[in-house]
Amino acid sequence: MNFDLADLRAFVSVADLGSFRAAAEALHLSQPALSRRVDKLEQALSFRLFERTTRKVELNAMGRSFLPRARHVLAELESALLGMGELSERIHGLVSIACIPSAVEHFLAGTVRAFHQQFPRIRVRLLDQSAPDILLAVARGEADFGISYLGTQEPDLDFEPLLSEPFVLACRSDHPLARRRRLQWAELDGHDCVMLAPGSGNRMLIDQALGTTAARVRWSCEVRHVPALLSLVQAGVGVGVVPRLVMRPGLVGIPLVEPAVARSVGVVRPRGRPLAPAAQAFRDLLGAGAAGNA
Repeated sequence: MNFDLADLRAFVSVADLGSFRAAAEALHLSQPALSRRVDKLEQALSFRLFERTTRKVELNAMGRSFLPRARHVLAELESALLGMGELSERIHGLVSIACIPSAVEHFLAGTVRAFHQQFPRIRVRLLDQSAPDILLAVARGEADFGISYLGTQEPDLDFEPLLSEPFVLACRSDHPLARRRRLQWAELDGHDCVMLAPGSGNRMLIDQALGTTAARVRWSCEVRHVPALLSLVQAGVGVGVVPRLVMRPGLVGIPLVEPAVARSVGVVRPRGRPLAPAAQAFRDLLGAGAAGNA
């Protein structure tokens, strides 16, 4: 048959992303070049793989049947090459990971460095996003997998825990609470508190944990993102509740108890679909980096 691996990659990318435009961007091709590769594959197979309209592109019955076979061929080749030492330096590819920003600084950067040392010609794309956006990116195939603290309840996604991260009270070193070794949530009453706005993933976890207790946090200032919260704490506006790993130098993090609240940070991946070998190789390195921050 007159087609090659590049044609298979083009087909799988369009199938995953549901768009010739998005697939062309992911493969760093022009849309006409991508279309030619898919057309070449369809001509070699003697059947169409997609139903195309002006609004969307979808796999037809033959395309749905052929997709797992195309994935298998690509995965087998990539896996074989990754296992051959000298060839690993010549493998081209791309691994896309959607991740919460705090993961980049605290364990993901080291994993990227180790991965590039082992596979220098495989590029890594990090999509640093909010937790809800990470779920969408993984579900839509825009990322091979995600690193987040949401996803345990999603029916089409699997969640593999990496570490448990407690929430702490962030305050300046000159704040009256700064010398406390731990604090009950109820003890925040009477102190100006900067809180994350409802709708954010972290706020949802806090509200769920406190929902069965009498503890309540009365906020004096509300923001949407953790970096803004920490900036306000540093400016002396008040104290704030944040995950431990996002703490900045110069601020004090005090454990909160009764209840102790933590978020589970882990890998979010499509259910029932194995990772591509390059993505799995990155995932395997990820565990060691996260373990050092547990």
